[in-house]
Amino acid sequence: MLKVETIGRIRREHFLKGKTIKEIARDLKVSRNTVRRVLRSVSACHCGRMQMAAAACRSERAEVE
Repeated sequence: MLKVETIGRIRREHFLKGKTIKEIARDLKVSRNTVRRVLRSVSACHCGRMQMAAAACRSERAEVE
């Protein structure tokens, strides 16, 4: 069973950092199917918020550079 911290990290790595499923699975030592299952379980509302936050982070990084 996955811990809440692992689920959160999978979501952050994918939605905020843009990592692929394969990269996340390798880094966290879980199967790709596990990563897919976690990402599919994200509700549409939560997913939209994460994507908006990711866009904001990317724009802030672009301004700094």
